[in-house]
Amino acid sequence: MDRIVVTGNGPLSGQIPIAGAKNACLTLMPATLLSDEPLTLTNAPRLSDIRTMSTLLQSLGAEVSALNDGKVLALSSHGLSNHTADYDIVRKMRASILVLGPMLARDGHAVVSLPGGCAIGARPVDLHLRALEAMGATLDLRDGYVHAEARGGLKGAVVDFPLVSVGATENALMAATLAKGMTVLNNAAREPEIVDLARCLRKMGAQIEGEGTSEITIQGVDRLHGATHPVVTDRIELGTYMLAPAIAGGEVELLGGTLSLVAAFAEKLEAAGVSVTETPTGLTVTRRGDRVRAVDVVTEPFPGFPTDLQAQMMALLCTAEGTSVLEETIFENRFMHAPELMRMGARIDVHGGHATVTGVDRLRGAPVMATDLRASVSLILAGLAAEGETIVSRVYHLDRGYERVEEKLGNVGALIRREREDG
Repeated sequence: MDRIVVTGNGPLSGQIPIAGAKNACLTLMPATLLSDEPLTLTNAPRLSDIRTMSTLLQSLGAEVSALNDGKVLALSSHGLSNHTADYDIVRKMRASILVLGPMLARDGHAVVSLPGGCAIGARPVDLHLRALEAMGATLDLRDGYVHAEARGGLKGAVVDFPLVSVGATENALMAATLAKGMTVLNNAAREPEIVDLARCLRKMGAQIEGEGTSEITIQGVDRLHGATHPVVTDRIELGTYMLAPAIAGGEVELLGGTLSLVAAFAEKLEAAGVSVTETPTGLTVTRRGDRVRAVDVVTEPFPGFPTDLQAQMMALLCTAEGTSVLEETIFENRFMHAPELMRMGARIDVHGGHATVTGVDRLRGAPVMATDLRASVSLILAGLAAEGETIVSRVYHLDRGYERVEEKLGNVGALIRREREDG
């Protein structure tokens, strides 16, 4: 098993290229199940989660080829041979549930294991299932699997989501493209990944309006065709690397970044004393003083502050002047990184969905353990601002969502290396 070793080394300088969005790509890949023609995705991230989704699609009979060093994915589902998404694959990643809607819409039946993933809360799939039931699916949950049928095909419906759910919106959106009649998704998620999916589906022949708003309208069509589509920039990777110069000092340009993807996050950085400016090729981030200022953060669905940047933001606020309060409203159990940051000298008090962070002058390097994907990178960021050496164990979480972290941070001056746990 690998670990990451970080040694505080002062200000950073240079450029970091931002990859395509993991969460967008994991949604776009199952869209191949909606058509028997090829789907090609460019700007794909090279991550273990992408490999897991590839394995899942291949287990269903789809063809998946990684080209151009993994940055291009060529997919084809012209001959599906299996409609069961097995537990041994699905348990590794929650996004696996996204094969349910497309298979059901195309062939009228699917059996999908209930998913697993990071241990940051229950994150039930009931909203996915409710949406499909509203469209005429018959669902039976037994032995840990969803057995779904839609004899005669799915039918257009009005789906009212009681809560905003990105995954449920994506599943329903894909399913509705082949449903008979019109489907309206109310209280739909507005994330850029939803917009990216809608654009790809439209290239495949879908009739969709309203993506990026809380009401999406889909007029079902008889079939979808092939397409080529670039994966949108990863706003979470973008925000993560924006925090690197904010924590360590210096100036870094994030290539491919746009302010529209991270507007609420950038506002908090500006309030903390970090400059964020757009350039012709991305975003440049500079810390204005020796220390940032305390700010309060509340996670919200897009366009609010992303829950997937909460852990990283906490790492920054550990060295801020003053006291910050972070409120997590999306997932329970998402402060598991706090005890690890406290091993580095951070002062954090967690009560339910609130974490109070009192900034210290300097963090200290220590052995720490990653508990989930975003927590793992928050500890690496904290290591950039710590005295001495920080050793982050269990970084297999990290590889699910960040490609070549050591290379990207090392190229802007960080002292960081990957090594085997046994040395």
